[in-house]
Formats: sequence, C-alpha cells, structure tokens
Amino acid sequence: MDGIGADTRAALFEKGNGAIGGQRSCIWSSPEGGCDIVIGKQIFCNRSLNMKSIVAVGFDMDYTLAQYKPETFESLAYEGTVRKLVYDLGYPAELLEWSFDWSYMVRGLVLDKKRGNILKMDRHKYVKVAYHGFRELSKEDKVATYGNTLLRDSFDEPDYALIDTLFSLAEAYLFAQLVDFKDKNPGKVPKDADYSHMYKDVRAAVDLCHRDGTLKQMVAKDPKRYINEDTSIVPMLKMLRESGRATFLVTNSLWDYTNIVMNFLCGLKPSDGCSSSFDWLQYFDVVITGSAKPGFFHDEIRANLFEVEPESGMLINTDNGTPMAQVGSTSLRLPLKSLREGCRIFQGGNVGHLHKLLSIESSSQVLYVGDHIYGDILRSKKVLGWRTMLVVPELEREVELLWQLKDTRKQLQLLRIQRDHIEDEIHHLKWSLKSGETDDASKEKMFSELDKLQSQGEEVRLSHQQAQRECHQKFHKVWGQLMKTGYQNSRFAHQVERFACLYTSQVTNLSLYSPDKYYRPSEDFMPHEFDILSI
Repeated sequence: MDGIGADTRAALFEKGNGAIGGQRSCIWSSPEGGCDIVIGKQIFCNRSLNMKSIVAVGFDMDYTLAQYKPETFESLAYEGTVRKLVYDLGYPAELLEWSFDWSYMVRGLVLDKKRGNILKMDRHKYVKVAYHGFRELSKEDKVATYGNTLLRDSFDEPDYALIDTLFSLAEAYLFAQLVDFKDKNPGKVPKDADYSHMYKDVRAAVDLCHRDGTLKQMVAKDPKRYINEDTSIVPMLKMLRESGRATFLVTNSLWDYTNIVMNFLCGLKPSDGCSSSFDWLQYFDVVITGSAKPGFFHDEIRANLFEVEPESGMLINTDNGTPMAQVGSTSLRLPLKSLREGCRIFQGGNVGHLHKLLSIESSSQVLYVGDHIYGDILRSKKVLGWRTMLVVPELEREVELLWQLKDTRKQLQLLRIQRDHIEDEIHHLKWSLKSGETDDASKEKMFSELDKLQSQGEEVRLSHQQAQRECHQKFHKVWGQLMKTGYQNSRFAHQVERFACLYTSQVTNLSLYSPDKYYRPSEDFMPHEFDILSI
C-alpha cells in the first residue's frame, strides 16, 4: 500500500463497508451473481499473481485442507506429550494432573530455550513482550537480557525455537509450565535438567507421540471430533479442475491416515462393505504422501519415489514415477487400473519427481497452499520459485476486530498525537532554557510552563498506555494482535509479507474468487499494514 496515506486507506475501507476501494468484493461462484465477501474471508496479496499463468495448484493437508479443532486436537497432543514425559522420560507423575489452555499461546512467538522465556518480537527482532514461564518480564529485565548487547541476536536455532505452526502451541504451553515447575520445584526435574534440556525432552515426547501413532489413531477413530467439516472443499477443487488446472496434494502424513482424513473432508463414506473409499482421488492428479517436507522441496536431495497401491497400502518401486518390474518377474505390478487412469498416489520422492509427473515447465506456474511458514511457504518459494498462499486461520477474527475497533483506534491516534505535541513543546522549552538568552522573569514563567507540560504529558502518557493495553487485550489477553507488536509489524507479519504471495484465513476462500483472477497488492487492504493507530 505504498503511496496511499492512512486517511485515504481508512476512507476507502469505510466507504466500501469492508470492501476494497469502495468496490464490492464479490463471491465469484455465487448463483445470485455475487455478494460481498466479508473481510475475514478475503484473500490478501503481497505480490501480484495472475492466476491465468498458474497451471497447477497444490495443497498441504494438515492444518491447510484439514483444519484441526484446537480444543480437542491440541488437547489430545498435549495430553499425549505429558504422558510420554512421565512414562518414558522420567518426569514426576504430578504432571498428569496439569491442564491445557489451548487459547494461551499464539503463532509467531519465540522460545528462549536457555533462559526459559517466551518472546514476541517486532519485524526488527526487538523483544516487545516477554514472559519467563507465565511471569511477565519487566521492561528493565527485557532490556537487560535482550537489549544491552553489542551484536544483535539472530533469535534462531539452536538456542531459540520458533512457534510458527498451530501444532507447536501445545508444546510451547507445556514448556512454560515446566519452566514454572522447575523454578518452584528444582529437585523434581529429572537429572536437574536445565530449561534447554527440558525443551529437548518436550520435543522428544512430541516425536514419540508421532512415531507410535498415538495422535493419528485417535483422529482416525473419530475425525469429526478433531477436524472441522468444510463443505466448500469439494466445490473449490472442482472449480480449479474445471478451469483447466492440475491439482496435487503433498503431505508428510502417510497414505492410510491421508485417505481417512480426505474421505472425511470430502464428505465420503465407505460403501459396499469396503473399509475405505477412494472417490476423493477424482479431485487430484497426483497425491504424494510421506513427503518429508521441507526436504522434499530440494531437487538435489535423492529420495526414492514409491507408487502406493491404495487398497493394500503396498509400495511399488518406480523409476522416477514409472513402475518397475520386481526382480525375478517380467510383469509389472500396477495399482488399480481405474485409479491409474486418473490420480496417481506416491510416497517420498522430491519436487523434481512432482514436476515431471505434472509436466511442469516452469516453477512459477505452480501455486502451493500451506500453513507452515518454513515447512511449506519459505522453502517452496525461496528454493523453487513457486507462487505461494499461506493459510492463517487466526486472520479471520483479527481483521474483523480491526474493523470493530475503528473508533478505539481513532482515539488512540488522537492520544498519540497529543503526546507527541506535548513532548515537542517540552523539548522546545528545555532548549530555550539552555540557550541562556532569556531574563529571570521569563525563565521563571518557562519553568512553570515546563512543570505544567510535564505533568500533563505524564497524564496523557498513562491514559494512552492504558487505552493501548485494553485494545491490545481485545485481540489476545497476553500477546495482543497477531500482525502487530506495538507500532511495528510483528515478526510473524514480516515473514508473511516476505514469503507469501497471497494469504487468507481458509484455503476454501479460493472458491470465492474467479479461478482466473489477477491478484494485485497496490490498492488492497492489507491487515499487517493497517496500523492499529492509522485511522
């Protein structure tokens, strides 16, 4: 939105009652000829993208097509991790009595493993909010720890952990609990582990849950309990395919779990006595399971590509996707003929295999939709040059709140202007007093005025801080606005801006727009640029 002033942006936004530039953003597929797309469902653009140039659209599954319910799935992940800590890693049984607040942590936070701190930073990596466990650090403590260094900390691995996926929220919450537990009960932590070691144990426990299938077995038994139903997924996939695009799925989940989840998402139920259905495959050209992203995006990484026989889950050797005869046999073992004529299912491989299977001539012809800044978006864009769309479920509520709080933001802006004006007057008076060019009577008057201004300035400062804190807590009681940290874009917003061509709250928002739409950033309302004080 470079070149457009804050007042102009606000006027355009208000004129359109949530639309862009006073024009209606219409639902492309609406039978009534289009109606306004509510702002929480809109697709926001960082870099121009002409969908006419896209020949293939790909999707991640977990947290992209499949949106998990935090109150059930994250709680399941938390409980499984706690049990592994107790029964496999020697932590005290009292951890089993702990409870999980799934709404406490947010994406974009950084864990300081060595110090046991949880941080929220702005785009310049300045720490603006910090907690030690669940205890907020004072401004002085923050500056002493993170602000008084000659060299700026990168805040990256191995000393820090980035909370950049929704699945990471449970482990971040558990880490904070363990920090508090260690501080109060130092002798109860196994081998007197330090904060960094405790984080390592949490990660190990999470990995154990994945390896033994604890989480996915529970989800497979009752998908409806853990995954949000979305009836727009099938219409979206149909729209893309009918527009002439190839569609593909690349997921780290293996075939058995992928099939269960996709059947649920597509509203399909097993029939004719079969334990599973494969009808959902009609909406894809290629499905790659067990992809081991982000390594999958590196063409130079040699990874065997196996074709999956859907009925049995058996893996068939391939030569870059072409089936190979088994040793001692002259015939090829092929998956079901009906499936081979449509979607093909694989495990492993790398992006080079995918490009060959889809006959992709240029990586810029691919749009990939995912939820993971590093695992999906950064690697696919930076390494390959794919066009990218990031799914940010939290965005829907955030932009709706921005609109609802427009009057509060106006008041905050007025208080900010008032503070700046008083500070300017104070600096002017102090400079005049230092100059020594005034008589005693004038000096006495100026000192009196200075005292009055300083008192007034302190009063306005406190009012502004209180109003700002109250507004901050409307978004999240602890961490505030997802896309902002104070007046600056948050680190998360900065990453979205750098690596995502498009971003939106739900993958199915794609179905609200023409499949040939030309997305342009110049006039669009961008949540991360819409400063909380800019109206």
